[in-house]
Amino acid sequence: MLTRKQHELLMFIHQRLGESGVSPSFDEMKEALNLKSKSGIHRLITGLEERGFIRRLPHKARALEVMRLPEAGGRGAAPVTAATQVAASAAPAPAAASNVVNLTRPAPRANDATSIPLLGKIAAGTPIDALSEGGAMLDLPPGLIGGGEHYALEVEGDSMIEEGILDGDTILVQRCDRADSGAIVVALVDREVATLKRLRRDGRNVALEPANSAYRTQIYSPERVTIQGRLVGLLRRY
Repeated sequence: MLTRKQHELLMFIHQRLGESGVSPSFDEMKEALNLKSKSGIHRLITGLEERGFIRRLPHKARALEVMRLPEAGGRGAAPVTAATQVAASAAPAPAAASNVVNLTRPAPRANDATSIPLLGKIAAGTPIDALSEGGAMLDLPPGLIGGGEHYALEVEGDSMIEEGILDGDTILVQRCDRADSGAIVVALVDREVATLKRLRRDGRNVALEPANSAYRTQIYSPERVTIQGRLVGLLRRY
C-alpha cells in the first residue's frame, strides 16, 4: 500500500501530466501537498520510483512518467496502465537468503507449531505506513525461530534483492529496539513509517542501506530512527 502522501503526490503528478504533458515542479508538488520543504518531495518521489509507480526519464529535467496507478478505492498495488508496462529487471538472480523456507503448499500445523502475528506488508524499497496489528496469524514449522517475541511481514519492493529478499516474500522478525551495525532491520522513521534495510552506523548518523545498486542509502539523525526488529528468517512460496 501507499502512504497517504505518496498517493496524493502520485495522483497530482498523473493529473498534471494528463493536463499539460509536463511534470509539475518540486515547488508545485510541495505546495500541492502542503509540505514545508522539498526534501519531503524527494523522499516521496524516491519511494514511488522504487516501488514501480513512477520513473524518472534520464537526461531530462522535471521528467517523470507514471507507470501504474493505485487500485480503485485503495492505495495498494494496481495493474500496469495500458500505456506502459514496468520492465523486468535484467539483474542476475539473487543469492538465496539464509534461513529460507520454500513452500510449495501450505504446511500442516503440528501440535508444537509456533504461531506469530502477520502484520501486513513492508516496503523493501521505501518507508511505508507504520506497522500495526492486523489480527492474522502465521503458523511456522517447529524450530524455525528461537526465543523472544517475533512477527511476520510480507515484503513489497525490490531494494533488498541482492540479499535474496524478493517482492512477495514473508520475512520473520525478532522484535527488538537495538541491533548491531550490519544487521537487516525493520526501522521506524520519524515515528510514522517503517522500512526494511541494512543498518549502518555512519558517525553520528544512522544509515539505512538497500541491497540493490539501483537505490541510494538513506541517512538519518539517530533520533529519527527507531529499531522495531531484526530479520531472522524468510518464507517463500512458489
